[in-house]
Amino acid sequence: MGRSVFETILGALVLGIAGLFLGFAYSTSNVQRVEGYHLSANFPMVDGVRDGTDVRLNGVKVGSVTGLNLITQPGANEFLVTVNMSVRPDIHLPTDTMAMIASESLLGGKYMSLEPGVDDDQIATDGSGRITRTQAPMRLDDLIGQVIYGSKRGDDSSSNGAAKPAAGSSGGAAAPVPLPANSKPAAAPAHP
Repeated sequence: MGRSVFETILGALVLGIAGLFLGFAYSTSNVQRVEGYHLSANFPMVDGVRDGTDVRLNGVKVGSVTGLNLITQPGANEFLVTVNMSVRPDIHLPTDTMAMIASESLLGGKYMSLEPGVDDDQIATDGSGRITRTQAPMRLDDLIGQVIYGSKRGDDSSSNGAAKPAAGSSGGAAAPVPLPANSKPAAAPAHP
């Protein structure tokens, strides 16, 4: 009987310590949704962004993404994605602020990065605020394709940046240099 009581107390102690660790991890990880005023921005694509994604200003979490809506009405914005976000009420952004989707690491998740501009006017904080300057995320497969195919295109020209010789000319001969309009060409040397 004494052994089962000891095991029960030890199990409760382990569960209590695990609960403390979970509570500490939750409070320090900034996974809570930030409540504040609402902003929106249109993006051509939002790969990796979803509800609850962090909104950061200079690397500090200042908000959360609250919704994504695909625009399907015909017009200039058709098939753009409207990203709605909530930003802390003490953060006031200039009207020329840029919103861009950035990566935490090469294989990590995405977050919304706000880069404030220099304009004196500020985005409205009454819920009608809109960020007009946006930048879509670069997709990893596009970057790899640019590296692979960009280097192949770069190999077509010589590695030192010089132009290829024209067809029919030898690789070692220099290209003719045009003469000024008022000069006469020099006589060619006589060959024996």
